[in-house]
Amino acid sequence: MANEQHLLQRISKAFYFQLQSSHIFQFFFFVFGLTFGFVACLYLKSFLVSLQAPTYSTLPPISSTVTQASHTTPPPPPPLELLLSSFVESANGTSNYARVSLKKQEFLTHNMSDQELFQNASMVSQTELPGKQVPKVAFMFMTQGPLPLALLWEKFFKGHEGFYSIYVHAHPSFNDSEPEDSIFYGRRIPSQPVYWGTSSMIDAERRLLANALLDISNQRFVLLSDSCIPLFNFKIVYDYLMDSNLSFLGSFDDPRKAGRGRYSPQMWPLINITDWRKGSQWFEVHRDLAMHIVSDTKYYPIFQKHCLMPCYMDEHYIPTLANMLYSELNSNRSITWVDWSRGGPHPAKFGWGDITDEFLNQIRFGSTCPYNENTTSICFLFARKFLPITLEPLLRVAPLLLGLEP
Repeated sequence: MANEQHLLQRISKAFYFQLQSSHIFQFFFFVFGLTFGFVACLYLKSFLVSLQAPTYSTLPPISSTVTQASHTTPPPPPPLELLLSSFVESANGTSNYARVSLKKQEFLTHNMSDQELFQNASMVSQTELPGKQVPKVAFMFMTQGPLPLALLWEKFFKGHEGFYSIYVHAHPSFNDSEPEDSIFYGRRIPSQPVYWGTSSMIDAERRLLANALLDISNQRFVLLSDSCIPLFNFKIVYDYLMDSNLSFLGSFDDPRKAGRGRYSPQMWPLINITDWRKGSQWFEVHRDLAMHIVSDTKYYPIFQKHCLMPCYMDEHYIPTLANMLYSELNSNRSITWVDWSRGGPHPAKFGWGDITDEFLNQIRFGSTCPYNENTTSICFLFARKFLPITLEPLLRVAPLLLGLEP
């Protein structure tokens, strides 16, 4: 009997020990599972973030046409469209840029007001590019609707990807879309209506500059209209701009009624009549001057209030601002040719019959001007106003005259 009781006690102790061991094992298994799950969640989260981050290694290489030119081959530049939202977020703490869509036409879309846009653009103050990043020229087109000479510009830009950016300010009601294989596809910025002779023209120019300034690789900024054409191939234009430290902005003192006669004494004392300048609306500026134009809150309100028709703000605001703030770094001439010889408030327009070798060569080499302390016969890189019907004859002469591919 005693032996049986002793045996039962040993069995019960063994069962109790086994039960305790089971609970301990279950506890350790629970702790291990919880830890593994937590670590797995962290790893999965970081993995998903890495999938969402922009990848630059898949960007297409620079064309061989560019690598043979005098400008050096850039590393594939990170696309501005994938950096915009992160830039604005780092500047403001919150992102005002719309989420980037896979569709190109949404790349430049944002919901910032002009004031917010100008403020954000003013924060990107770098004038020297980090590392081996190649400087680009920002080509800014101001138009009401489509670009009728787009095919000529397509040939101008072909093979030079990575050396230029394109921005288009069209009327907000213009809804037609460019073909997906066009260099202009998805390059429209948020816009407002533009009315000739009013401050809305300057607003559009500043809008274009601000959007282009968000990309620090843009170092030169060219304003163009839908009637502008290039007078030389891309390589010549690029080197001409990059090799100069000066901006190309017409700014001169015009003593006539159409010049000083438009000055309002109410602008004094911030703007004196001796500061007053006139010049072409179509400019090319360096990044420093572009920053001044976009960040100006001192002189712009004065012009907006007192430069009313027959004072045309697009002919006086930027020329006067450049004279006051940046005169030593401005060439005081425009590189966009126009013909004012016929008189009137608008320059001459050119049609099919005007497109000849002689006519275009006269524009390209028919004058002399200073360039980098020397004299050159290449004074104009662009010309206007060319009607839509000139596209076909321009495409015919482009291979021989402009060195563009047929």
